[in-house]
Amino acid sequence: MSSDKPVHKDAYDMILGAIDVGIYKPGDRLVESELAERFGVSRTPIREALQRLETQSLLARDGRSLIVASLDHNQLAELYVVRTELEGLAARLAARHAAAEEVQVLRTMIGADRRLLGDPSALAQANRRFHRQIHLASHNRYLVQQLDLVYRSMALMATTSLAAEGRGEIALNEHETIVAAIGKRDEQAAYDALKAHISGAFVQRLTSDSKLPIAP
Repeated sequence: MSSDKPVHKDAYDMILGAIDVGIYKPGDRLVESELAERFGVSRTPIREALQRLETQSLLARDGRSLIVASLDHNQLAELYVVRTELEGLAARLAARHAAAEEVQVLRTMIGADRRLLGDPSALAQANRRFHRQIHLASHNRYLVQQLDLVYRSMALMATTSLAAEGRGEIALNEHETIVAAIGKRDEQAAYDALKAHISGAFVQRLTSDSKLPIAP
């Protein structure tokens, strides 16, 4: 007799994935019966998945309903502070530990991602895959786990900074700088390049959210 644990895990992953790709956005109400029908599972694993997501602050209470949580300005700033430092560390360690094949994969990903310019949603997913590859190239399981937590919270961002005009091209150029430093085994340059990359994304997000023009 097979265990039902994988089903429970799948329910959690499917709901989280739906939030991540924007099917459910911050403020959207999640209903057990509707989720069970959408994902083809019973209400019990859906209920347990919702409880887990609420515990992780990815869902919030609105009266008796559960809604997808949103990040306020302070939470967003706190998230980017942690992300910037952890991503920078991942790049530093990748420059130290990455195999030549891992560096080549990163280069190949950038070339493939250039074909996605003009499609912010697809580019955002590719961007996450690229960053995930750097995390893995750090060869530090504990760092990867912490970055997984950070990216889980990033699912609460309703938009991607890559949707801003010109940001996609800039981001890919920054990716090239990061990978070049990793390939040269220049730990400090890799660290600095990735931190600057995340900082630029944060500035773009703040600019887009405030509707202010970008300074020259």
